[in-house]
Amino acid sequence: MEVINALGRRKSAIARIYVKSGQGNITVNGRELTQYFPTAMLQYVVKQPLVKLDVLEKYDIKVNLVGGGFKGQAEALRLAIARALIKINPEDKPALKAEGFTTRDARIVERKKPGRPKARKRFQFSKR
Repeated sequence: MEVINALGRRKSAIARIYVKSGQGNITVNGRELTQYFPTAMLQYVVKQPLVKLDVLEKYDIKVNLVGGGFKGQAEALRLAIARALIKINPEDKPALKAEGFTTRDARIVERKKPGRPKARKRFQFSKR
């Protein structure tokens, strides 16, 4: 199998991944998955598409992650993995779509407006 690449985004995090057949190693920015995401919850989020299709031990994944926080990065990586698995086998798309792994969560931080302390918050009103 040749190398398959995919891209996933969430908030301000961007995950670029390269998938090839292997033993199930996931390397994130040169570190192991368990080192990069120390909490079990984030590791679970990343592995969800692989566990759903029962291919956890089948592919090696190399990841470049930039921007965002831990949760945004984990969810961007989940989207990238789901997209790569669909590229490898298009018949898996309905199973991944049903779980919501193929949906790009487009919610990003709203910009700060001029004359306000934050995006929607206003300065305290003073009558006198």
